[in-house]
Amino acid sequence: MPLKLNADHLQAMQFHAQQVYPEECCGLLLGFAEPEGNRLVEVRAVQNAWDKQIASEMAANPSITKARRYWISPEEMLVAMRDARDRGMDIIGIYHSHPDHSALPSECDRQLAWPQYSYVILSIRQGEVRELYSWQLDEHHQFQPEELMVLHP
Repeated sequence: MPLKLNADHLQAMQFHAQQVYPEECCGLLLGFAEPEGNRLVEVRAVQNAWDKQIASEMAANPSITKARRYWISPEEMLVAMRDARDRGMDIIGIYHSHPDHSALPSECDRQLAWPQYSYVILSIRQGEVRELYSWQLDEHHQFQPEELMVLHP
């Protein structure tokens, strides 16, 4: 099923990725989970909270930096969940960038992913977004491509 969004949503994610390059950007996708696919209403940029403490808690190599990982703090997730709920929406996905790498999900992306979410990944090379794909987990916890349906106003 497609992720329905508009050109402004794409532009907001691309701008965020360019702003924080060479680190990974990350953000939340707020909208509606509908039978015919997720419908995006708001792109919410958040701070990449990845640090050595998170790396330690995740049993990750402490030399891995924000250029290779992202982390959304539980506090930011809770604020976004409450805000979305108060507006009759849900968090329907997460976006993040892969600096100087492809827009294919990593094993870390897969391990931390939730089945109901859309995952938009932007490949940004030398400060320019080169590709953008959306993914969803299947029943075997493997990423499958998700169609992006760009709606026009």
